[in-house]
Amino acid sequence: MKNFIEELQWRGMLHDSMPGTEEHLLEEMRSAYVGFDPTADSLHIGNLVPIMLLAHYQRCGHRPIALVGGATGMIGDPSGKSAERNLLDETTLRHNQECVKTQLGHFLDFTSDEKNAAILVNNYDWMKDISFLEFIRDIGKHITVNYMMAKDSVKNRISSESKDGMSFTEFTYQMVQGYDFLHLFRENSTTIQMGGSDQWGNITTGTELIRRIGNGKGYAITCPLITKSDGSKFGKSEGGNVWLDANRTSPYKFYQYWLNTSDEDAEKYIKIFTFLDKETIDSLVAEHAEAPHTRILQKRLGEEVTVLVHGKEEYDKAIKASNILFGKSTASDLKSLDEKTLLDIFDGVTQATVAASLVENGLDMIAALAAETNFLKSNGEARRALKENAVSVNKEKVKEDFVITKDDLIDKKYVLLQRGKKTYYLLIVA
Repeated sequence: MKNFIEELQWRGMLHDSMPGTEEHLLEEMRSAYVGFDPTADSLHIGNLVPIMLLAHYQRCGHRPIALVGGATGMIGDPSGKSAERNLLDETTLRHNQECVKTQLGHFLDFTSDEKNAAILVNNYDWMKDISFLEFIRDIGKHITVNYMMAKDSVKNRISSESKDGMSFTEFTYQMVQGYDFLHLFRENSTTIQMGGSDQWGNITTGTELIRRIGNGKGYAITCPLITKSDGSKFGKSEGGNVWLDANRTSPYKFYQYWLNTSDEDAEKYIKIFTFLDKETIDSLVAEHAEAPHTRILQKRLGEEVTVLVHGKEEYDKAIKASNILFGKSTASDLKSLDEKTLLDIFDGVTQATVAASLVENGLDMIAALAAETNFLKSNGEARRALKENAVSVNKEKVKEDFVITKDDLIDKKYVLLQRGKKTYYLLIVA
């Protein structure tokens, strides 16, 4: 077994751990769990840190347990939140659980016969049959209100600065999460819970229940909350969350998110979000320092994470898509793109729609650039651009006598026009 704590330390993934955790892990294979919120049918890159915690844990020879919070998802974790969220029904939660397991399968081995094969559990399965009276009698009496009120997640919500306060439902969250740890300790010999640094209070409630009710010893490991060097929130793009589901965030946009990270962040992220060893990463950092403009770190980071989440084929498509906008490409490259990727690449580009009948009859370039689209201000400007050899259709230069036909359509619907190197227009045929 590898030393898991040392692995986390050099990767910058260790925020805190309870005394004795490292020695506990070195004694024999241990089971540890991380909880995941099932309120969406996809995880996002903000979930990648706890996912990588479990993945590194398994690679160090231990058994990872991914807990989908079907029960706690019905309540809502108040940690870091300023308001209570909407609650979900069981059917939706079950669907989300299956989607989450599929995504986790890219990082964790659930199927092997090894002793440390990963396990997926849902706390709804053991919470659904416990009555309220049973819970407050058998569990609630072991934790005082004073203990619960001392947690930051509670104090921050009931402070004078909070407008909405905290519902009793949310107040009980740490008890329910603590019971999860106790249940897994009893049923799966789970002795460690891991999570973000904001989860320390919830995790230690679980270790307290294990001590008081289970007559055992539980441990906590937390990782830092990831931030960006410019102060903006990690995991967010201009369009919102960056999701692991390709239908929510295309592999192209996913790759671009990592490619556009700063040098400082790329050096930090490549340790956290890849399985590259220290020697390889140190070499990449040194190489990048000699020629930062080549963005070696960002490219390798984007490759490693995109292949992990979406596979090599989708990564190759993302590279091809990037080359279309920033490098040399051909009409055949464009026509190989699906509609979503094409629209992602040219998001924000000026668009115009023309009737399909115009293209079926052959659309001349003056009409395509000016008369039918107003991409250019006048027919005269369109003629000048064409005479200057400054116009391309689907990345290939054209003259004034060129006619756009249905053979030029990308995905049977689009034509990409370009003036000069950087000015694009997207023609939609409908």
